[in-house]
Amino acid sequence: MQHSFDLRLGALKTAYADGSLTPRQLILALHNQAAALNPEFNLFIHLLSLAELEPYLAALDGKTPAELPLFGVPFAIKDNIDLAGIPTTAACPAFAYVPEQSATIVSQLIALGAVPMGKTNLDQFATGLNGTRSPYGECRNSVHPDYPSGGSSAGSALAVALGVASFALGTDTAGSGRVPAALNNLVGLKASKGLISTAGVVPACRSLDCVTYFTATAAEASQLLALTAKLDARDEYSRANPLWNDASAFGKPRPGFRFGVPAQLEFLGCSESPALFANTIEQLKALGGEAVEIDFAPFLEAARLLYAGPWVAERYSVAGALIEQQPEAVLPVIKAVLEKAPAVSGVDTFRAQYRLQALKARCDQIMAKLDCVLTPAYPRPVTLAELHAEPVQRNSDLGYYTNFMNMLDYAAVAVPAGFMANGLPWGVTLFGRTFTDQYLLSLADSLQHQHGLPLAGERRLDSKTPAAVARNDRARVVVCGAHLDGLPLNWQLKQRGGRLIETTQSSPDYQLYALAGGPPFRPGMVRVAEAGVSIAVEVWELPSAELGSFLTGIPAPLGLGKVQLADGRWESGFICEAYGLQGAENISHFGGWRAYMGR
Repeated sequence: MQHSFDLRLGALKTAYADGSLTPRQLILALHNQAAALNPEFNLFIHLLSLAELEPYLAALDGKTPAELPLFGVPFAIKDNIDLAGIPTTAACPAFAYVPEQSATIVSQLIALGAVPMGKTNLDQFATGLNGTRSPYGECRNSVHPDYPSGGSSAGSALAVALGVASFALGTDTAGSGRVPAALNNLVGLKASKGLISTAGVVPACRSLDCVTYFTATAAEASQLLALTAKLDARDEYSRANPLWNDASAFGKPRPGFRFGVPAQLEFLGCSESPALFANTIEQLKALGGEAVEIDFAPFLEAARLLYAGPWVAERYSVAGALIEQQPEAVLPVIKAVLEKAPAVSGVDTFRAQYRLQALKARCDQIMAKLDCVLTPAYPRPVTLAELHAEPVQRNSDLGYYTNFMNMLDYAAVAVPAGFMANGLPWGVTLFGRTFTDQYLLSLADSLQHQHGLPLAGERRLDSKTPAAVARNDRARVVVCGAHLDGLPLNWQLKQRGGRLIETTQSSPDYQLYALAGGPPFRPGMVRVAEAGVSIAVEVWELPSAELGSFLTGIPAPLGLGKVQLADGRWESGFICEAYGLQGAENISHFGGWRAYMGR
């Protein structure tokens, strides 16, 4: 479906700045388009009326895109997220209430200039991954009428895919922000838990819930995350975003990144998904990645705990009273999912928590050696007919690769990766350690450019790629002396989780000195204007959280500065203050500390 407007953030900013479009013109046109689409797709539960839109448009009068980062940007809100003055239903009319205050994330976006288009349809109480479990009508796929939109954030994904919102808010407890993204050719960002406030969100599982973004591109998701990842006093589960995960972390991934691939792949008999997934592996390799086969069993066991364990009781804590008082108000399929919750005991809960912790320890060990993991977004798509025939099992199929993510506290992003023969979009998920969101989005952006697939609305991805180098929660350190692998101080790196990245040379601009004193005996590497040589060095990577303790333990006259490598790169590494060369021996002709020590 060709979209009437290019709603990408950059395109809108340009159109508003040059005067070719105004927010009022755009929003009113999109309102009409959404109203025309709604009978077929059931994407909105409440499409804001022109009168309800007017205060948001009036607030932009006299403002400019230079003042407001999201000036006039239309967005949609999943109807389990509060918008002041508009009913929140969670797709259950009997549950509905009218909030006086917007959810924190909604307030943030409006303050940045964004305009809410309406409240979108969802699987009731956000319990489902398909988009058919709503009294407000089923949400079909944006591309193929025989397939669902995916859920539970069904209408939110459709609002972006159908071109009536630049981005949309969803929620994700078990995959609700990723499955519908993959089924509709969108990027779906499930950020680290607590990174985006859930204050003003109807809980599904309060301890697991995340607010998500649906966008056309990873670059837009990066922008939105950077603008809204704020610690929120209203949300007891809110977490501060570390600075290694701020806007500047989005960039072009370095070659040599390691991505995990499950040894136990499941496609549930799909004939096309294996080849599409294999192609994506090759695309990541072409970007400089190294595929590493991993044991996926502990991840899958953690996934099973979500609905087979006591966390179903957490869902019941929201809808349980209504089920007991007005059972007819809750859809039968939702009641069937939740009906076992009252039997869950405290003993059951703690036993499951203990098992989850054991699984997380195993999974974290696997993740520590990787930059991310690649999986299909789902094993295979399921049709509407299949969902009608077997609603619980077919829904479970869609969550095979998603249900563990919040249980294990990982960040994830769904990214388009191809189309099936019938035109249905197909996608993958990249996931990683908590607070590596911008790095995952960087990989997703590179993958989008590598695939070169058309975006939703048949638009083409801009050719421009980030100039900056992507960062994650790991810092690189160049060492040249006693911290080299196997030497006396190397334990200081390994004890902090350090990993040897490469053995290389500095640029030919340095001299190496054996410093006075010891043990331990230490060299000093000094950059010089003349008579420099290349020095043998190693590049190590260690958790950013450990870098401070490592730095403060470095004794004078040494410290960390910037070291240029033979290929021109500058990395943080050991340097020596000039005063420390008093009584030192120039050993540059050895070419490195290891050669000097072995003389």
